[in-house]
Amino acid sequence: MNSSITRVQARRIWDSRGRPTVEVDVLLADGSVGRGIAPAGASTGSHEAVELRDGGEAFGGYGVQRAIDGIGREIAPALAGRDARAQEEIDQLLVALDGTPNKARLGGNALIATSMAVLDAAARSARLPLWRYLAGDAEVSLPLPEIQIFGGGAHAGRRVDIQDFLVMPVGAADIDEALAMVAEVYRAAGQLMADSGRRAGVADEGGWWPDFDGNEDALQMLARAIEKAGYRHGEVMISLDIAASEFGRDGVYRPALEGRAFTTDEWIAKLLDWVAKYPILSVEDPVAEDDTAGMIAFTQQAGGRVQVIGDDYLVTNAQRVRDAAAVKACNAVLIKPNQAGTISETRQALLAARSLGWSTVVSARSGESEDVMIAHLAVGWNAGQLKVGSFARSERMAKWNELLRIDAALGTRAPYAGRRALPV
Repeated sequence: MNSSITRVQARRIWDSRGRPTVEVDVLLADGSVGRGIAPAGASTGSHEAVELRDGGEAFGGYGVQRAIDGIGREIAPALAGRDARAQEEIDQLLVALDGTPNKARLGGNALIATSMAVLDAAARSARLPLWRYLAGDAEVSLPLPEIQIFGGGAHAGRRVDIQDFLVMPVGAADIDEALAMVAEVYRAAGQLMADSGRRAGVADEGGWWPDFDGNEDALQMLARAIEKAGYRHGEVMISLDIAASEFGRDGVYRPALEGRAFTTDEWIAKLLDWVAKYPILSVEDPVAEDDTAGMIAFTQQAGGRVQVIGDDYLVTNAQRVRDAAAVKACNAVLIKPNQAGTISETRQALLAARSLGWSTVVSARSGESEDVMIAHLAVGWNAGQLKVGSFARSERMAKWNELLRIDAALGTRAPYAGRRALPV
């Protein structure tokens, strides 16, 4: 098969929040066509790849014509004739073309959509499912899901300060049972919210949009939902994405529902109290991205009991992972391709974490599409965990359902990572 690139075409499409985003098609000489769609985050780290948006009044400033023009003007000519199988070489070229440390000139959204499209085209040219193209002959497993039940923070009008209240079906035997367990918890949570008169729709990622008086009220309700669904806490555990950078800076934390400001030590004490009282197995971004001392302190005190994930703190960057490991500031990393800006840089961050004995969690963003590539990345890279959002809305369910199709393709060779994916 001739896998040389003959055409790169970009267009504006729309994400799950009704905002413009970038879609790229890459056509190869053998007729294969790959596609990539850039997701977009609401809660973003200051060190992640920067999207190129148009600004102005149209679409609230979120237009992407400048990014699309850059693809046509610079990226497409540079990729013409390149072998799509040379992913790392192409991604290095994309980074060099942009020429900025944060992908700001051409846009992280332009680069990641192109990088994804090249990868997809190469797999299609090889006539392989993407997960198998990535894995080669290596063994793979179906990832442990982290699935949002309640949305908060920047994803839900800040009705609660904590961004994600999620569940992890660690007691499932396979991915089919794992998703079925979550479906029951999601339904039970919705019923409990309706019965209490506190159900206010769904948030950006499909989790219930609750009207709670305090952050701990959501934890209590989630624990009740797990029990109402018929599961013990050892079968379904809780994961929290604190997204503390949204309300913390310079060592001071001001979560609105708590009614007071906290020092780093006081905020960590609050989180440790929750860990002691509820079946919490994972905590993401417990403190703000500028609070390395806080990350170290929380990991020292809780890292033996819970997975401590760096998201805004690490922004899918291999060097930041290594730096954090050197001071024992986390034991897991969230892997978001658009944070890094290219597929190769995303993989480098995952491999850096794996080499340190950390767990890895491939993740979607709050602004998503029907694209299912991250399901294939989680399986093909054997990441162990996948965080997509909730168990509702088609841009989320497309990814969960894709795992079931991959599971069917693997047949009896499809182990479920489950609890083994965690560092604790």
